Amino acid sequence: MQNQIQNHIPTQAIPKVNSLLEHDNLVVKIKKERKTKHGDYKPLPNGKHQITINSNLNQYKFLITLIHEIAHFEAFQKYGRFIKPHGVEWKRTFQHLMLPFLNPEIFPNKLLPLLASHFKNPKASSDTDIKLALALKEFDILNNKTYIFEIPFGRLFKLHNGRIFKMGKKRVKRFECIEVNTGKLYLFNHNAEVELINENNE
Repeated sequence: MQNQIQNHIPTQAIPKVNSLLEHDNLVVKIKKERKTKHGDYKPLPNGKHQITINSNLNQYKFLITLIHEIAHFEAFQKYGRFIKPHGVEWKRTFQHLMLPFLNPEIFPNKLLPLLASHFKNPKASSDTDIKLALALKEFDILNNKTYIFEIPFGRLFKLHNGRIFKMGKKRVKRFECIEVNTGKLYLFNHNAEVELINENNE
């Protein structure tokens, strides 16, 4: 299990991660990209616990996601099944587990202040922290995706499933977009990754 994970995280983080995974009843699986989540945790009927992480994440995002899910496991073990998924017990556990990793041997210096700020009150997803999400994206393999907040008003963009939308106005935390084929209004989070359609194709 550890050998599979080592290829996805910074080298200096390997010993710390291995120590966190020294549980006979904890299984980690690496999955193909899932559009709706980076990873998840669930207790299994046989008494074991399973964590899954997307294989397409860069090494820093993979590490953050892995510790995020290990925190779910640790919180479950300590506080039981009736705690809120991303409540105070999970937050404290995540902060405690992540702290030893927040050093320049593991993360680039440009990420450390953003991570320190984020972990004062970690959210259910690091994607909702726009500054951190953008900084982490710089370490992704180059692709033709962009964040929705970078799309100009009135321009067309498409999702991974081919659905085409027209960019609308910004609300406080989301963007109003119209699906071209149906005329229906949809709300998108800032961190949604989309593909801008070139004007020549509109």
